[in-house]
Amino acid sequence: MENLTINDDGPQRGGSVGGGASTFGMGPPPSQQLPPQMFTTAAQLLDLTDKKLMVALRDGRKLIGVLRSWDQFANLILQYTIERLYVPPSPATDDRGLYADSPRGTFLVRGENVLLLGEIDLDKEDDEPAGYERADLKEVEGLRKELGRREGGREKVLKKRLGELGFEGESLREALL
Repeated sequence: MENLTINDDGPQRGGSVGGGASTFGMGPPPSQQLPPQMFTTAAQLLDLTDKKLMVALRDGRKLIGVLRSWDQFANLILQYTIERLYVPPSPATDDRGLYADSPRGTFLVRGENVLLLGEIDLDKEDDEPAGYERADLKEVEGLRKELGRREGGREKVLKKRLGELGFEGESLREALL
């Protein structure tokens, strides 16, 4: 199979009869076959099988693991998976970002939860993410919980203010019934 791009004219075909010009002045139309790189289905995962990937999930988690299997719904089986936890730079972390890796083993990810995935450059996989330093897992988990508590408090205040203005939150309707 030829490697074509969308801009290619396709394979050249002989358009002349008996060595002269074509009867109608033009040969048959060029082939409209898409190149294999243009797949937009789960079949595109074929090239990523048995490679180390980073998968960003809709809930914000970042997973790193080796893609072992997938199906037509883009459900993924990741082996040797770690979850990379981040704490953004803040005064509590001396204005530096921290990260830690939490081992997860073999992981099944539903395709609908995948936000982004990409292959990891094995030459750079041991480099620290820009702006972040490796820290102890317990320290990062503690800082994330504290950050979550602060964000949760802000969320409650915001919902209360929006409720006073007449906006309905997701759980307000259930509480009223």
